[in-house]
Amino acid sequence: MKIHEYQGKAILARYGVPVPKSIVAFTVQEAEAAAKELGGFVVVKAQIHAGGRGKGGGVKVCKTVEDAVEASKKILGMQLITHQTAPEGQLVRRLLIEEALPIEKELYLGITLDRVTGKNVFMASSEGGMEIEEVAHHSPEKILKETIEPGLGLQGFQARNMAFGIGIPAKSVNAAAKAMVALAKAYEESDASLAEINPFILLKDGRVMALDAKINIDDNALYRHPDFVDLRDVDEEDKLEVEASKFALNYIKLDGNIACMVNGAGLAMATMDIIKWAGGEPANFLDVGGGANEEQIKNAFRILLSDQAVKAVLINIFGGILRCDVLATGVVNAARDLGISLPVVIRMEGTNVEEGKKIIAESGFNFQVADGMKDAAEKVVKAAQ
Repeated sequence: MKIHEYQGKAILARYGVPVPKSIVAFTVQEAEAAAKELGGFVVVKAQIHAGGRGKGGGVKVCKTVEDAVEASKKILGMQLITHQTAPEGQLVRRLLIEEALPIEKELYLGITLDRVTGKNVFMASSEGGMEIEEVAHHSPEKILKETIEPGLGLQGFQARNMAFGIGIPAKSVNAAAKAMVALAKAYEESDASLAEINPFILLKDGRVMALDAKINIDDNALYRHPDFVDLRDVDEEDKLEVEASKFALNYIKLDGNIACMVNGAGLAMATMDIIKWAGGEPANFLDVGGGANEEQIKNAFRILLSDQAVKAVLINIFGGILRCDVLATGVVNAARDLGISLPVVIRMEGTNVEEGKKIIAESGFNFQVADGMKDAAEKVVKAAQ
């Protein structure tokens, strides 16, 4: 689950990471009041779940309250387009009004899981304010890394090594190291999958501060953080993905025209691969799970068909916990209720497969039953054309 910058900063502040004074605003009037309270010299920042907001016109430095009001009028309600949004951009519904600070240097801090070691890794770089992916590609030596040992957390010596390594002056090293340790603790105790401060700034007076914050929370751990549930902003998420989550369906929208309904994440990935191999483009990732029932299958179908780009549907099921006859019955009932007119290709193997094929054959619908994944992919790509 992604959260907004101001929400991430609130979490970091609870753990002792220094953050600027700021106030969230949902209207221009609220933005004006916030700018007055913060002294007039402020930064107006669009709050969307995407990076690159400054380049897209979503961050403005304002020297007066009047400037802040004008900036708020322009940014609030705009379709902000960045390299991380969809082509049509994202509607800005809230702003963060933040005190302007005298910046000496911009740095980068981040934590995520290193899947090679199976441990969290803390990254620090002197190249703050830039996309860290670009730094990693062009100047990997500028990214310092420290592995966080489970149960120990980020140690003080590791933090000081990174602070010195990214060019923080001696008088500010202890403050920076303290902020790094606090960031690591916030990451672990929040069950985050990603925590970034970019930029992490050194001020002219020697203080350090988190000028931005990006925190992603592991959805699987939300049961341990009931207070985090209200941080979710469904307006920032794809509407079909939000709808799918209501029925415990794992759905991610993609850019193709062949809808996929599969049970099991690994099989879903393989299905998308073989569609690409056959010359097609998958329209989604959809894992209905091993224990799906008829109602979930019907809702899955409804969500797939809500995507106007879809020209054909491929159902690829390995019958284990989800028996093939249950799947077939669910598909047929969904087709009747939803009035499906698009081509549907079905490949299924496993428990009660013959019963499932019989239900499909006697349904009265012109479904194509495939013999294996290769045949299914070729049939659905041809149907979509």
